[in-house]
Amino acid sequence: MKRITFLLAVVAILVAVVAYMAQASRHAAAQEAAPIFVTKIPERYRDWKLISVAHEEGDLHSFAAVLGNDVAIKAYREGKLSFPDGTIIAALHYRHVSSEENNKVFGRDQSFVAGPPTNIQFMVKDTKKYAATGGWGFGHFQDGKPSSDEAMMKTCFACHQQMKARDLVFTRYAP
Repeated sequence: MKRITFLLAVVAILVAVVAYMAQASRHAAAQEAAPIFVTKIPERYRDWKLISVAHEEGDLHSFAAVLGNDVAIKAYREGKLSFPDGTIIAALHYRHVSSEENNKVFGRDQSFVAGPPTNIQFMVKDTKKYAATGGWGFGHFQDGKPSSDEAMMKTCFACHQQMKARDLVFTRYAP
């Protein structure tokens, strides 16, 4: 009788261990399979320092102010690659429009200014949380709301991954 009880206890323990391992494996696979995106706009991002500006033509036809938090600015100034955890980079995008007022002063069409905002994008460095996307979380916001277009969000990492030598960051620090 003691042998049967002992064998049943061993079998129960083995079943429990196998079930636990299967659940842990499913949980880990789910975390790796689904990229995690930034869904909250960082506080006071408009007070951050300027990293650079960007002008994109083609379908985008936009200006952007690229800002960084203190961690990002320190890394840029020190020329650190890779960026440390805690780095946050923001790109504020606007359509560019001709400035009739400025053009009158210049006597010809040559001045463009920021027009309507199109979106705000963020990159947040957290090597543990965003391990599946090179240590970076990507966020895209329109009218203060995070993008719900998962297919579009998946293109962020695919595009930025082409910049591995620069820790996935396109923007260089403007002197």
